[in-house]
Amino acid sequence: MGDRDRNPGRGRSRGRGRSQDERRSEQPRAQPLSQPPQGAWGRRPGPPPSQPGPSSSQTPYARPSQSSQRHYPVVKGVVKGRATERSGSKGDGSQPAGTKSEKMEVDVSGGGAGGDAGMTGRGAMRGRRPIPVDLLTRPKDMHSKKGTTGNPVTLQANYFKLPATTDWCLYQYRVDFAPEEDRTVVRKGLLRLHKEKVGAYVFDGTVLYTSKRIPDEIELWSVRQSDEERIQITIRIVGQLQKGDPHYIQFFNIIMRKCLDLLKLQLVGRDYFDAHSKIEVREFGLELWPGYLTSIRQHENDILMCAEVTHKVMRQQTLLDILNDCYQKNRHEYKQLFESQVSGLVVLTDYNNNTYRISDIDYDTNPRSTFKLRNGENISYKDYYKSKYQIQIRNDSQPMLVTRLKPKERRAGQAELVYLVPELCRATGLTDQMRENFHLMNALAKHTRVAPKSRIDKLLAFNRRLRSMPEVVQELTDWNLKLDDRLVNIPGRILPQENIVLGNNRKAPAGQFADWGRELHSKPLFSCTHLSNWVVICLGRMKYDVENFVSMLQDSARGMSCRIDKPRYFDINDDRSNTYSDALERIMSTSNPELVFCVVSNNRADRYGAIKKKCTIDRPVPSQVFVARNLTSKGNRSIATKVTIQLTCKLGGAPWSVELPPINLMVVGFDVCHDPNDKGRDFGALVASLDKSLTRYFSAVSSHSTGEELSNEFSINMLKALHNYRQMNQTLPSHIVIYRDGVGEGQLPYVYEHEVEQVKRKLSEIYGDPSLVKMSFIVVTKRINTRFFNRENNPPPGTVVDDVVTNPLKYDFFVVSQSVKQGSVSPCAYNVIADSTGWRPDQMQRITYKLTHMYYNWCGTVKVPAPCQYAHKLAFLVAQFIRRPPSTKMENLLYFL
Repeated sequence: MGDRDRNPGRGRSRGRGRSQDERRSEQPRAQPLSQPPQGAWGRRPGPPPSQPGPSSSQTPYARPSQSSQRHYPVVKGVVKGRATERSGSKGDGSQPAGTKSEKMEVDVSGGGAGGDAGMTGRGAMRGRRPIPVDLLTRPKDMHSKKGTTGNPVTLQANYFKLPATTDWCLYQYRVDFAPEEDRTVVRKGLLRLHKEKVGAYVFDGTVLYTSKRIPDEIELWSVRQSDEERIQITIRIVGQLQKGDPHYIQFFNIIMRKCLDLLKLQLVGRDYFDAHSKIEVREFGLELWPGYLTSIRQHENDILMCAEVTHKVMRQQTLLDILNDCYQKNRHEYKQLFESQVSGLVVLTDYNNNTYRISDIDYDTNPRSTFKLRNGENISYKDYYKSKYQIQIRNDSQPMLVTRLKPKERRAGQAELVYLVPELCRATGLTDQMRENFHLMNALAKHTRVAPKSRIDKLLAFNRRLRSMPEVVQELTDWNLKLDDRLVNIPGRILPQENIVLGNNRKAPAGQFADWGRELHSKPLFSCTHLSNWVVICLGRMKYDVENFVSMLQDSARGMSCRIDKPRYFDINDDRSNTYSDALERIMSTSNPELVFCVVSNNRADRYGAIKKKCTIDRPVPSQVFVARNLTSKGNRSIATKVTIQLTCKLGGAPWSVELPPINLMVVGFDVCHDPNDKGRDFGALVASLDKSLTRYFSAVSSHSTGEELSNEFSINMLKALHNYRQMNQTLPSHIVIYRDGVGEGQLPYVYEHEVEQVKRKLSEIYGDPSLVKMSFIVVTKRINTRFFNRENNPPPGTVVDDVVTNPLKYDFFVVSQSVKQGSVSPCAYNVIADSTGWRPDQMQRITYKLTHMYYNWCGTVKVPAPCQYAHKLAFLVAQFIRRPPSTKMENLLYFL
């Protein structure tokens, strides 16, 4: 169809809204190499001269036969890190990753993990920011944040009550080992020998919690079994937690993650998965590991545990397999091919369950190369892995992988580079090529898109599993915790269906499933356009099919009371990126078309980026990129209707609106996307409405290099939007509603203190009297684990939840705006962090739901309010393909659809 929403998901985005930094190790850093490898960034080919080359009779990095391979057991309890988000797990620059202390999860007497605890002070989690205290956003004079509009309905949510919880004082201790022991599992084992002296405790490798006070400082001695060395254990008190402390409830998460470990689940990255129940997708060489996410928090009236079913995609390939495949495909340029496939790839090392993002390949280093240990001893990577992990590396000529730590990790005292062995690294996740494989994605969707009834069954089975295992029951009993056996029932409301407003003020109901595509075929659009001067660029062999499709566009436009005249055709000889760029330059230098329509042979990103860069920066003009296979597809008439709508929007028209309150309202969306080629640079996009019908928009993009999803340009772009609004309407808006996407939970205080306050100051400057404008600032979070069920089915669009599972400190609510045919629908969470509008909760919820009907790339509702979706579409386009702020000449058009 038309321009694609090229967005398979946000790269370092905010999955599940977690904001805490990963823990860094306190292990003494390794000394640098006396002669560090120089090829990691120079990429000199071949092994070092001192290393014998591979036999010419085999692939240079041939993997040993299956019979000779060793299957390495996975080491438990030593992982911490997000495979899809981190730029690399921690490690010493001149050492393999295993020489650093693996990142730790909290465990009870040598058991599992607890990821959410975070304390301040000397005994805080290593390297982690303290867990932010919830920002109080609920107005003091708000007696109830519950709305009343809509039909009441009783729903279920994926939450379980904790009817009994610990209420006694908890003591917090710091535990040190001398000599230093890197391995968390060993540290736990050494301390476990003194359980009688310490009593019941929780220990994550550094921080220990007890319910009864032990001496403020004690010294214990244990013997490490691997080498019979005596280890001194020093335990010092660093604080205590009382019930009501903001961090107290995080202790419950520690206990629950311990219970997950007792269930024999496997910790991969940050979460737990059941490796024994893995699902093999053999035809594509993939495995799906089912897992569970849990989070315990204080909600409106009770402490609840949210439980969600998740899956981890594991590729059966090692990076040595990928290297061999590249060599077989192209023996002369296999290094470039290998680098293109693994650069930026997240890998899992089974020996320590750690995840790393690959930065480079060092062909001058191999497993026989040496590095220096902390004690000054030189050892080869091969010998190191054999002595520490009992792993025999089979291929001595494979190059080493390099992962580069973030600047903040280097500033924390960690070395810059970590070296990994391809043979020991498993590729994770899906490549872009895999995502474009319909059959592969369909095979995965059969297992990952869990229907509501099946999800409920899985959650209840998980609950029974927790309550039936004696070790888990004992653990919960020791800490006075009890888990309810039923999902929580919650009250909800289903808002009335919205009316879609078309041309001549004709109205059509959105429908039960919020899909009004059929209404557009034969009815006038809300604001029609006339396209008279436009150019079509295509290969000469496609021209016949292109002309037929243009005729469909003209027919579709007539049915919607728009007009599309015959275009000028510009034939090209090949489909290279520069060919399209040259053609656009020649066209724009001799004429001034209203729109250019480029037909491309496939989805190649470089070509798409070249076209968009030319049409948004060099020669600003609305553009449409169309994939040739859709010219003759079975649904090409439906595609023609959607493309006609896109063209209308890009020319300043609007297909529809909704019924809105009669006020001068401006709605604003803001989102951030990261530049994949420059991890230190982000692009923030602001999109603001310019008319009362919310159909015309102003947009602006600014880059910033903070590495955070926050923008200092927010208030400046808001000022530009207000100037454009005043030029179009001869007045300023009386009400402004800002939807801010891309904010992690830990960033809320900063957003409130920085962005909200800056916006308020700018509004005071332009209005003079602050009372002349009413503003609401709403943080949007769409990647959440909360799910709602309506009689074992998905709740319908328009379902609102503002009680039981909401936060008592926040002015928050959930909205289910979409209808899904497969899997379980995911609600969106809204947190009103500033509000001077005086609107009732009903009004805030209803305007939010209305705006989900206003995204013009889809004839139905979307998950978030349209301004948010527009902002994300624009930010993603700039970050992924343009990498520069677009020209301001089209800032009042939806040119980025």
